[in-house]
Amino acid sequence: MHTAHASRTLISAAHQNLSHFTPRKPAVSLSCGSVQLNPSPTLRVRVRKVSALSSMSTISAEDEAKFGFSRQEMYKENLSGTVDSYDRHVFLSYKGPDAWLPRVEESQEDPLPKLLASAIKARKNDITVKTKVTICGGGEGSEGDVLIFPEMIKYKGLKDSDVESFVDDVLVNGKPWASGVQEAMTGSYVFVCAHGSRDKRCGVCGPALIEKLNEEIEMRGLKDQIFVSPCSHIGGHKYAGNLIIYSPDSEGKIMGHWYGYVTPDDVPAMLDQHIAKGEIIERLWRGQLGASKEEDRKVKEEKLPNGKEAEKSKKHEANNTQVKENVGGCCQGANGFSCCMNGSVDEKGTEIKAPSKLSSWIGSLEQRDVLTATAVIGAVATIAIAYSYYRRSG
Repeated sequence: MHTAHASRTLISAAHQNLSHFTPRKPAVSLSCGSVQLNPSPTLRVRVRKVSALSSMSTISAEDEAKFGFSRQEMYKENLSGTVDSYDRHVFLSYKGPDAWLPRVEESQEDPLPKLLASAIKARKNDITVKTKVTICGGGEGSEGDVLIFPEMIKYKGLKDSDVESFVDDVLVNGKPWASGVQEAMTGSYVFVCAHGSRDKRCGVCGPALIEKLNEEIEMRGLKDQIFVSPCSHIGGHKYAGNLIIYSPDSEGKIMGHWYGYVTPDDVPAMLDQHIAKGEIIERLWRGQLGASKEEDRKVKEEKLPNGKEAEKSKKHEANNTQVKENVGGCCQGANGFSCCMNGSVDEKGTEIKAPSKLSSWIGSLEQRDVLTATAVIGAVATIAIAYSYYRRSG
């Protein structure tokens, strides 16, 4: 009897323990074919993270060769002057690259980006500052945030119903938004095009650059000073990886610089050279906020050869290097006057003669000095002739 009672007790305890493993219905369920899975909230987060990482690590060798950093079109074109002129950049935080349709600013499924882009376009003639609109990665707590450069202003949580008043107050009239709280931003902001549904090159290169940027930023302890976000199409997918850096220059002025053909190997220079020192990385530079294409091209011609032009420039400098030799000689003039000349040879071997000392001396005199000297010589000659005539007559 005691044994049977003990058995019932153990069975009862086992039932109580098993009850702790009964699945509870979560707020959101995941489906896989006809099987419904109901993971816990913690498991949902883990699934999302693993999915994001696996999407970056499952790029095939074929896709890497065709769309990645080793594709044949890399470094084939000049980059300077490939940015449309603009004076203000508005970023709307909205979802993420995996959710963006190819034309996210025109999508019926994404009302907020479409409403903002359409409102700005409709008021184009009223907006005195040339404004560019781009979608950037949102997330928990940042959905609908609006970031404005170079003003370094943020407005949080823009809603569909607020778009018209926001555009009218901030972009048209240049005053704080009456329905929102203006926040000042500090630090440097890096936006990397990762709009894979628009172009696969950015879909391959963008996530790899973001991962490398975050890795290097964390190594340097700069997570609270440099902020990285994926962004939608910014133009020039053939230059992927594309990124824009908004950061203060040496004088504290906020500048927006665009770079193309950026690879993970270039990331340390972006942080240590551009952001830390304010030095442009010339070979990857596309243009900047506040400059026209013509101005950017002029900078390229005068200072910043890059892409294919950089290779041509190096070859041109090498071919035009001249080795000069002294080949001059001397002739003995009257009264011991020397007319020695120094010369050199050009790249074809033709002698280039330097002017004689006499011509150099004459050239250094001003015209009035030459006239004065001529008058003096004439006077001396006249006196000599008169004296000679006097001696003969005496």
